[in-house]
Amino acid sequence: MFIQTEATPNPATLKFLPGKEVLIEGTADFRDAETARAASPLAARLFDIPGVTGVFFGYDFITVTKDGPDWQHLKPAILGAIMEQFMSGAPVMASGGQAATDRADQAGEFYDKADSEIVITIKELLDTRVRPAVAQDGGDITFRGYENGTVFLHMKGACAGCPSSTATLKHGIQNLLRHFVPEVEHVEQIG
Repeated sequence: MFIQTEATPNPATLKFLPGKEVLIEGTADFRDAETARAASPLAARLFDIPGVTGVFFGYDFITVTKDGPDWQHLKPAILGAIMEQFMSGAPVMASGGQAATDRADQAGEFYDKADSEIVITIKELLDTRVRPAVAQDGGDITFRGYENGTVFLHMKGACAGCPSSTATLKHGIQNLLRHFVPEVEHVEQIG
């Protein structure tokens, strides 16, 4: 099994491409070992590596965020954990783990029902124009809410804590949404 690695705009995050599907639907973002242990054997295994502070699963990639050591020290252990997981044939997510992640994503949404048409357009633009580009960088952006002309988004994976995330939000996404949805005035990141 050959696992490719790619740098991301976030120097603390590296993207791993195992050449296989990681998650068939949606994404999964783990920011602590406890959450990882409850939902994913692979995420739990990655958090067991000293220095790993975040794990994110996309359709065909895994991004890992570190806090301290150089990548040259962490990378072999991460590659080994990913390879062991896929070679074992065990599922990436524990049963029910993906459903819980998806419910948590949608449970946090807020907007006035009168703005439903605007929200549908915003979500469609995010899904077709923004999320595929962000996935290339090892992350994801999800809709959280819309209120008084402001769109609230949650950044995951390599995007969380990325030095260029503010520029991505303000210059890229905000301009795109303003162009197609005149009601949008601002885009803000929320946790």
